[in-house]
Amino acid sequence: MGWQVLIENTVTGLGYDFVECERSAGGLLRVFIDRVANDPRGEFITVDDCEKVTRQLQYALEVEDVDYQRLEVSSPGLDRLLRRPADFERFAGHEIEITLKQAFQNRKKYRGVLEPQGDGWRLVLQDGKQEQALDFSLDEVREARLVPVIDFKGRRRGTAQPPSSKGAQEDGGQES
Repeated sequence: MGWQVLIENTVTGLGYDFVECERSAGGLLRVFIDRVANDPRGEFITVDDCEKVTRQLQYALEVEDVDYQRLEVSSPGLDRLLRRPADFERFAGHEIEITLKQAFQNRKKYRGVLEPQGDGWRLVLQDGKQEQALDFSLDEVREARLVPVIDFKGRRRGTAQPPSSKGAQEDGGQES
């Protein structure tokens, strides 16, 4: 069994979502984990989660005699990568940024709200005056990332839409 498969199986076996792993110069092994969708433990990875996965991975890597100098386990961050179809399904309705493998209308980078579209996906773009859409398949995407939402109350579902003024007043905010 390869070291990547070992890591993925260990992470998912502990009830976490395996995002990715990478090996860097100097023997650093980085592993990125996330909560599974609708996890009853909460939405965000904690230090305790990283510690739990680290302990289990250290044991598994030692048993399988995987050579590494340092192990680093962390969350994927606010701008997490979307790689698998399950990632796209989980984050439908969120704002993402995609980079296409080949340019479309002289652009490779697009930013908008992700929506399912038949057998593929649609990115709803808000370029100022009018709403536009870009339909794409996952095979056309070089990289896709969540757009970070800086909200001290936490990431909310459907954050692509600005809060209504009624909601802002209820939260104690002031209307602009």
